[in-house]
Formats: sequence, structure tokens, C-alpha cells
Amino acid sequence: MAVNRDPVLKRCRSLGLDPAYLGIDKKSRRQSTRGNKKMSEYGLQLREKQKAKFIYGVLEKPFRNYYAKAQRMQGMTGENLMILLERRLDNVIFRLGYARTRREARQIVDHKSVLVNGKKVNIPSYLIKAGDKIEIVKSDKTAQRFKDVLEVTDGRIVPEWLEADHENLTGEVKELPTREIIDVPVDEMLIVELYSK
Repeated sequence: MAVNRDPVLKRCRSLGLDPAYLGIDKKSRRQSTRGNKKMSEYGLQLREKQKAKFIYGVLEKPFRNYYAKAQRMQGMTGENLMILLERRLDNVIFRLGYARTRREARQIVDHKSVLVNGKKVNIPSYLIKAGDKIEIVKSDKTAQRFKDVLEVTDGRIVPEWLEADHENLTGEVKELPTREIIDVPVDEMLIVELYSK
């Protein structure tokens, strides 16, 4: 399995991204050494795509597949792409506050610690649907790991399209997200322009 092992803060700095969007509360003290170089149109488009891939932890081929799927759906391609990325199971676990970062959420799903509608799912890219019930397996509910995670993520706001019960480590998808409530700083129109060349 391919894994992105880039240093997170260095990558955030190069993309002009706040690490808080990844669930990381550290800040890099270094300044970007780019100076005042003007970026080309292609450079801007590529940076937006890299930002989206980095935030959601998706590599190039799956990202391209998401884009193709978004094109086939009704509505605007860019918005559909962001909604598809937001519906990933690892992202939902992160949004519910059961993981500090999306990488940790991915690991939790990989280790078969998540039930979707009562069935174990160990595919981080599994797309959830409206009405899905998500919970952490019974054997892990008392684990110290989740107590530590909840201490850190307790102040995090759960998006309005999700409902979380932190005492029982369960959650429900009330509805599918819309682009307006996805707080990721990505201009999806630039991604669409990049792929439509």
C-alpha cells in the first residue's frame, strides 16, 4: 500500500495551509522561502489539487477516480468532488472526533475498529450514505487510546450533517454534506480547470 510520508509541517508550509485543517495544533516557525515569485496559472491549479489530496490523504490515482466519479454525478463537478472526499469513512471518523488526525482515523479503520450499520468495515475510502450509523467496536470502547483522543478532540465542533455520541463512541450521518458546510480551504474550480485541460 502506498503511503505519503512527507513531513507534515513542511508540506503545510509549501502549500500555504494551516495545520489545524489536518487536526494538528503545532505551528511551523519557519517562513516559506518562495519570496515574491509570481505563480503561474498552472501552478495555482496544481497547488489546489495537491492541497485537496494532502488534506484527505488521497494519492493521485484514487483522486483521479474520485474526479471521474464526480463528473458522472449530477451537479457541479468541483462540488461533487469535495462531497465525495468528505464522505470517506476515515474523514467521517475524524469529523466525529474519534481521531486526532485523518491519518489516525485511517489507521483506526484499517485495524477493524469501526462498525458501519453493525458491520465491520476496514476500508478507509468506504463512502458513507445518509442514515448510516457508525460506531467503534465494543472491545475498543474502553481502550485508553480513545479516552486520550476524546480529551484532545472534545473542543472540536462536529459538523451539522453528523451527530456524535461521545459517551458511547457512536455517530450517525443525518444527511450528506453540501459544499457550503465543508470548511476545507480548497478552490475546487481550479482543480476542475486543471483536469479539463
